[in-house]
Amino acid sequence: MKNFSITGLVVLGVMAMVALTIILWGYPEYRVWSQEMEGKAEFAKAEQNRRIKIEEAKANLEAEKLNAQAEVERAKGAAEAIKIENGALSEKYIQYLWVRQQNDLNDKTVIYIPTEGNLPILEAGRNAGKKSE
Repeated sequence: MKNFSITGLVVLGVMAMVALTIILWGYPEYRVWSQEMEGKAEFAKAEQNRRIKIEEAKANLEAEKLNAQAEVERAKGAAEAIKIENGALSEKYIQYLWVRQQNDLNDKTVIYIPTEGNLPILEAGRNAGKKSE
């Protein structure tokens, strides 16, 4: 029995030394590995954010190009309309454009009251910002 207890103590001591060695060597290695993984994760996140910004910039560029094309087409249409009017804008056409613009505004109610010259009254917009005394 005495041999068994001494052998058990020796084996237990050796196992404790091996465990201590593994812990003393393994913990610093684990910290290095852990920080390396954190760095890789941060790098991947930064790379993904960069790609997202690039794609957003491309989408903005495409939208601006399409807006520019739409503006060119609108200008061509306006030029064609002026050409149809024999190169001069008549009062009737200007009124038509104003009324059409007002129809595009969904958030305002406009009441059109023709004046002597059949032009809209625009005074209400000038006085809207002034306080009454």
